[in-house]
Amino acid sequence: MPAASIGLVERLTREIVETIRTEDLQPGQSLPSAKVLAERFEVTVPTVREALRRLEATGSVELKHGSGTYVREAINRRILDNPHYVPVDLAAAIELLDARIAIEPGIAELAASVQDAEAVAAMTSALDNALQVETAVPAGHFHVELARASGNRALHEMLVSLLAIHSRTQQAARTTYDRLRDHDEHADILDAIRRGDGFEAAHRTRKHLEAIKTAVLADWTDDPDNEGPDTEGPQR
Repeated sequence: MPAASIGLVERLTREIVETIRTEDLQPGQSLPSAKVLAERFEVTVPTVREALRRLEATGSVELKHGSGTYVREAINRRILDNPHYVPVDLAAAIELLDARIAIEPGIAELAASVQDAEAVAAMTSALDNALQVETAVPAGHFHVELARASGNRALHEMLVSLLAIHSRTQQAARTTYDRLRDHDEHADILDAIRRGDGFEAAHRTRKHLEAIKTAVLADWTDDPDNEGPDTEGPQR
């Protein structure tokens, strides 16, 4: 695609996002048709479709053949993961866990200081996700609800992105980290948050994630034929 066309698509992409915001279109609502957008912005329909495909790649919109283009939740996110990045070795998996160990204890401490009743209720509802064979991200995921409870939107989005990437790595913890233990450690973290004990909430979160890291290291060491990502397991 010529450089001038790339610039036009980039500009149009931003204008479509601005349209979504100024018209206050919410997730699930539809955008005007490509033809209507082309007329509004005085560009060709193929140019509109290219801009929409860019937005679809970020999860900001969804293109449904024969139905239209719909706004998605990611339109309001500032931090997005790369959907095409798939870490395939131990170093990459541990790097992601280390990132979580670095930020999640602080998130738990913030959640304990905020003590939002609705957020605590959401974490309580999410406790049982550790007992499931598969756990959705972000809906109903304990660590996502923990980040939401911090009241810091940037931290919440950062953790959602880390978990999304982690879901595409080798899920060693699904076989070596007991689900009941996972559940109980989540409950311990929640207990500290309910009591407003930020220090203990941070300590228990760090201890929980470090235990998972140990399990991942042990599983990888015990399986020298490990060849990369397996996306079947639950995200911790």
